[in-house]
Amino acid sequence: MSIPRLSTFLVVLLPTFWTAAVSVRSSTLLLARSHSLLSPNTGAPLTVWAASLTAQSAADVTRVATLTAAKAKTKSKSKGRSFVPIAPGRQILSIPNYVARARLGTSPQTLLVAIDPSNDAAWIPCSACVGCAPKSSPSFAPTDSSTYRPVRCGSPQCAQVPGAASCPGGAGASCAFNLSYGSSTFQAVLGQDVLALEGAGAASSYTFGCLRVVTGRSVPPQGLLGFGRGPLSFLSQTKDTYGLVFSYCLPSYKSSNFSGTLRLGPAGQPKRIKTTPLLYNPHRPTLYYVDMVGIHVGGRAVAVPASALASFDPATGTGGTIVDAGTMFTRLSPPVYAAVRDAFRRKARAPVSAPLGGFDTCYNVTGLRVPSVTFAFAGGAGAAVTLPEENVMIHSSSGGVTCLAMASGSSEGVNAGLNVLASMQQQNHRVLFDVANGRVGFSRELCTA
Repeated sequence: MSIPRLSTFLVVLLPTFWTAAVSVRSSTLLLARSHSLLSPNTGAPLTVWAASLTAQSAADVTRVATLTAAKAKTKSKSKGRSFVPIAPGRQILSIPNYVARARLGTSPQTLLVAIDPSNDAAWIPCSACVGCAPKSSPSFAPTDSSTYRPVRCGSPQCAQVPGAASCPGGAGASCAFNLSYGSSTFQAVLGQDVLALEGAGAASSYTFGCLRVVTGRSVPPQGLLGFGRGPLSFLSQTKDTYGLVFSYCLPSYKSSNFSGTLRLGPAGQPKRIKTTPLLYNPHRPTLYYVDMVGIHVGGRAVAVPASALASFDPATGTGGTIVDAGTMFTRLSPPVYAAVRDAFRRKARAPVSAPLGGFDTCYNVTGLRVPSVTFAFAGGAGAAVTLPEENVMIHSSSGGVTCLAMASGSSEGVNAGLNVLASMQQQNHRVLFDVANGRVGFSRELCTA
């Protein structure tokens, strides 16, 4: 039997540089979408750069502020292996996200789909969608794909949709559901089709929401692919092939090359990698929690209260530390950030300039000595990640200002005490998510070209 021809599209790894924010809610995490880019190295006036930083910082706050619960997954073993090239989309597509080539269906249909590691659902604008992106933005035409099939009410997949499924027509009707995403709401019907990322095998019956009606402008114009830990995520739907294992290396946002990789499956993952246990928070089971036990600045331990780095509260789910590629700048709980900031300033030994763009540790000097920052995790003395300057500071070529690319997190509400290790601090590192074996790993890898 011949393999059907698959349509090609680009997958967008969400998170990197959201600015001029419009709030965007996913089923598991709030994002911020914009039509402009954070671009501190374009030679724009310093005030423009400051505004971009302010917008991005606000977007990160918004994203972290709305972590919600999702369903859990099951485990499976596999020896699958796939390497998917990824690149920043800033230069390639004038969008602030990482992109990868992929294929959908049996007839060529070009799409751009956002990948969100903190979301489980997948949904794509379909033809005749009311309120979706302009006609100039591609959508998926189910009638042009011979492998597309609707998912019926009463099926296991229908019971797994985020929120409640709508089945007014009974068990034989198409499974429909409604969701809100930031300032938008949408209606979708559940469907299945062949899905494959470039360099990866095809999932013959991948379940996703086919968008029919969208209100508002927050929804990513060509859909979203969740990479979380819930039953309808890419990770769970391909568990028999890739065994609940993936990793990525994010190249610098300034690159325009497909030099980064998204590796799927246990085969081909780095053998020598520092790992720490992956924790399961029943209040937020989609998210990737780790136990951060200490922070060093310039090689010296920062005096942080043990309670401020404690794991999440099992009764409420608050606190703890997550690894999130959807937040750009690392956010530390207030007491942790204050201690790190003060230690950084002492080590830098330079006058601090005025706060800029939501960051309070900025410098306008030449020859600044930037101390290293190390995050230490449970799992032994070797379970630590030391960040070089490129992962610690954000620079502006206009005005000569550089800032510590971290900020204080929330001190109240459900995210009180939460630490978020974000994408800028992950660039040029291999970050491994081995759900099957309950571990997260980090190793230095230069994937910027």
